[in-house]
Amino acid sequence: MPKMKTKKSAAKRYSLTGTGKVKYKKMNLRHILTKRSPKRKMHLRAAGILSEDSAKKVRKQMLPYG
Repeated sequence: MPKMKTKKSAAKRYSLTGTGKVKYKKMNLRHILTKRSPKRKMHLRAAGILSEDSAKKVRKQMLPYG
């Protein structure tokens, strides 16, 4: 069987933790930051963890060898 290709767009957006959870960077922290409160920006800096339903799809279809 040929090797499965990783979706490169997904590889740039997601990464896997040691326990197999899917980690991603939260949105709304790129530009026009003056209207956002410091508290909101602080919480957006933390990495997000995908829900298990979405994570299964990402791991199986987009990151087959992740």
